[in-house]
Amino acid sequence: MAAGENPPPQAGQAPHGLRAGLHGLTTRGRSFLAAGITASLCAYVFGQDALLRVGVLLAALPLVSALWLLRTRYRVAGGRRLSPHRTPAGHEARVHLRLDNVSRMPTGVLMLEDRVPYVLGPRPRFVLDRVESHGYREVSYRVRSDLRGRYPLGPLQLRLSDPFGMCELGRSFNASDVLTVVPQVVPLPPVRLPGERAGHGDTNARALALAGDDDVIPREYRHGDDLRRVHWKSTARYGELMVRREEQPLRAHAAVLLDTREIAHRGSGPGSSFEWAVSCAASVGVHLVDRGYRTRLVTDTGRAVPSAGNPAATTPAEANGLLLDELAVVDHSDGGGLARAEEVLRGGEGLLVAIVGSLDSEQLERLCGLRRRAAGAVLFLLDTATWAGLRHLLPDASDGDFEEQQKMLRRAGWTVLPVKAGASLPELWRSADRTEQSSPYRDEVGA
Repeated sequence: MAAGENPPPQAGQAPHGLRAGLHGLTTRGRSFLAAGITASLCAYVFGQDALLRVGVLLAALPLVSALWLLRTRYRVAGGRRLSPHRTPAGHEARVHLRLDNVSRMPTGVLMLEDRVPYVLGPRPRFVLDRVESHGYREVSYRVRSDLRGRYPLGPLQLRLSDPFGMCELGRSFNASDVLTVVPQVVPLPPVRLPGERAGHGDTNARALALAGDDDVIPREYRHGDDLRRVHWKSTARYGELMVRREEQPLRAHAAVLLDTREIAHRGSGPGSSFEWAVSCAASVGVHLVDRGYRTRLVTDTGRAVPSAGNPAATTPAEANGLLLDELAVVDHSDGGGLARAEEVLRGGEGLLVAIVGSLDSEQLERLCGLRRRAAGAVLFLLDTATWAGLRHLLPDASDGDFEEQQKMLRRAGWTVLPVKAGASLPELWRSADRTEQSSPYRDEVGA
C-alpha cells in the first residue's frame, strides 16, 4: 500500500445475541415492532384472529431482519491514505478510504463513516452499494483546518443494514491516522545576513570554529578503503591499520528562538501575534535549513529540537518536517522570562534569529547578553499592541518605549526588525540584508 496508508484492519462478525439485534433496530424497525405488539394485544382482547396474524407479521419482520444481520459473516478490510499527511493551516488535505470484501459472499448495502474532529469539518458518511466477493470500493473526502495541531482520524465505522431498513449494526476498525496541520510557511527571499562571510552561506570564522564540522580523527581500516589514506602515525600508535576520514564540509549553525510567553502576546485565534510569531519561526527555520544551516528551534521554556539540525540523522526535508511538527503543537507558556532559553543557548550560535513579543527591562538585558554569544543576530520585535487594536488608544509614551527598546537592542548589536500587525514577512526579511543596512548604531551616530 502507499505510504501513509494503514494496513488493512478487518472487521469480523458482529456480536451475536438477540439483545444486540434489538439495540440495532432503526426507528422504522421499532415502529413495526411496537405496532405488531399492539395489534396482537388488541386481537387477543377483541378476539380477532385476522388482526392477530397482521400483528405477528409486523412484529416478526424487524426481529427476522435483526437475526439475519447477526448471522451475516461479512469479512471486510479497510485502509486509509492521507494526501498529504502534513498540511499547512488553511489548506485542504484529502483522505482516501478503501473497503475490501475479503469474504466469499457479496455484501449488502453498507454505510461507511469516518471519525474526524469537529474542527476539520463534518463527519463524512458514505453509502456503498453491494460489494462483490473479493471486490473493493474507494471513496475520498476533504478536510481543512485554520488551526495548527495534530488531529486523529478514525477509526472507521461500518454500519450494516437489512434490505427493509429495519435494523442497523455497527462494526468498527481499530486503526487510525493522525493529520498534522503545520503553520503556514512563507517563502523568503535570499539575503546576506549579518555575520555571514561574503559569498558564503556560513557565518564568520568565529562561528565556524564553534559550530563547524571538523572530522579529522582517524578511524579503523575497512575493506575497500584506499590505502593512500592510511594514517601511519595512528597505525603505529593503536597497533592496527588506521585511515584518515574524509574531510567534511563546514556548515553554519543557526538557532531560531521563539517567544511563547502568554503575557508577551496579544490577540486570539489565527490572527493573534502568537500565531504570526509561530508562522515566522516556521518560515525562517525552513529557509535556513534549505540554505544549508544546521538549524535548531528553541523556545523560552528551554525546549529545543536539536535533531532538526542533525544532518547525519536527517535529510533537509526530514529536518524541515521535524521543525514543522514541533511548531504544529507549540502553545503558550506560563513563563515570564527568557532565562531557560538563555541556558540552552549558552554555548553560542553562528546565527541567532529571535521572534519575541512584549519585553520588560529584564528580558531586554537577557537579549543583549544573548547577542554577545552569536556571530550574527536578527530580532523580530513584535509591537503586540497593534494586534490588540490598542496602539491608537495608548499615549505617545508607549510608542516611545517601543522605539527605545529598538535602540537598546541595536546598540547591543541586534539587527532589529519591528513588526506591526499585518506586516509582510518577506519584506521584513529583505530589510535584514546587511548590504542594505548601515551600521547597527545608525540611530545614535547623529546624536
